[in-house]
Amino acid sequence: MSKLLIKHGRVIDPAANFEGTADLLIEGDRIAGYGKNLDVVGAEVFDAAGMIVAPGFIDMHVHLREPGFEHSETIESGSRAAAAGGFTSICCMPNTQPVNDSATVTSYIVERARRNAVVNVYPIGAITKGSAGEELASIGSMKRAGIVAVSDDGRPVMNARVMRRAMEMAHSFGLPVIDHCEDLHLSSGGDIHEGFTSVKLGLRGIPACSEDVMVARDILLAEVTGARFHVAHISSRNSIAMVQHAKAMGLPVTSEVCPHHFALSDEDIIPYDSNFKMKPPLRGRADVRAAVDGIVSGAIDAIATDHAPHPGSEKMQEFERCPFGILGLETAIALSLETFVEGGRIPLAKLVELFTVAPARILHLERGTLAAGRPADVTIFDTASAWKYDVNKSHSKSRNTPFHGREFRGGPMATIVNGRFVWRRDKE
Repeated sequence: MSKLLIKHGRVIDPAANFEGTADLLIEGDRIAGYGKNLDVVGAEVFDAAGMIVAPGFIDMHVHLREPGFEHSETIESGSRAAAAGGFTSICCMPNTQPVNDSATVTSYIVERARRNAVVNVYPIGAITKGSAGEELASIGSMKRAGIVAVSDDGRPVMNARVMRRAMEMAHSFGLPVIDHCEDLHLSSGGDIHEGFTSVKLGLRGIPACSEDVMVARDILLAEVTGARFHVAHISSRNSIAMVQHAKAMGLPVTSEVCPHHFALSDEDIIPYDSNFKMKPPLRGRADVRAAVDGIVSGAIDAIATDHAPHPGSEKMQEFERCPFGILGLETAIALSLETFVEGGRIPLAKLVELFTVAPARILHLERGTLAAGRPADVTIFDTASAWKYDVNKSHSKSRNTPFHGREFRGGPMATIVNGRFVWRRDKE
């Protein structure tokens, strides 16, 4: 059995409330344990001095585009981008072609991931057939095939009665419902956040209330059904306040925020640069402050990237015509460190929790911890090394990012999945 000994790192395991200098031993594909000054004969040694050794990071919101849109991304390329970003597990949304609304498509994704992915891939199934918002998908059979949640991400369920039935069905199978909360009537035709910037640039606005009214609706439906409801890529201050209120009421409501929604505002948009077009859009400064405060207060449970690759042939069009979405996997840790840790807003252990045990708990995954006997998924990162993000060297097939050329301090150094290195910065 192969052995890997990670020496001299600062081990942070929020699930065990442990933080301290220690050595971590991996035997085969399992964690053997961590402790002081371990000495193991025959083990491969990785010197993690000056680095953080954490449970494998989990991104619960990515778009891998396969099947159907392999020109944008594939399960293989997306998983390699995830590994380079420090993620050991990713959850892929169902807006593929065909939509992941059946056990057949779910099984295809699971098998392709088994063959080609370098990280763990967990499919998320559609709520409705074809994500058309009308008829429930085969949630039970998809659960048996391997989905960990249901969502019509990108095509929100507008019919409240259908969403109620979906919550009831998902609840019976122990699955969370993840909703892209957007009233499509209120946001119709919009390109960026409705506000001063949209007026200045002459672009159509997407009001924050288009998110707020759907968050409110789904919280009420979660109360009625008892379902676990998770708000995807939350971006507005009122939505965050409603989630915080729902938590205070004891409702099973959780939420995630994307790094671009706490690192950028609509004022940062380079005029008509389509790399700044995403949905939800970059919001106003007050919403950005609310997102940061939501992480600090616990109203927001996790950080997820909403990694949404688009090729240049589609993305580099007029702002009004190009699709929504940006890359996110390779810059998430650095942006999070910059926003929360460098400014002293939260301790480092809290940041690790947002990427590990928190998403694992929401999705009921047996990962996100360094406990002995668990899968040997490990993320190693540092908080000091300076580097510049060059999207042209990205492992993704697409290049749509507003962060190209940005300089960072701190980020992923190595990624270990099931006991094997799948990415190392010193090998790039």
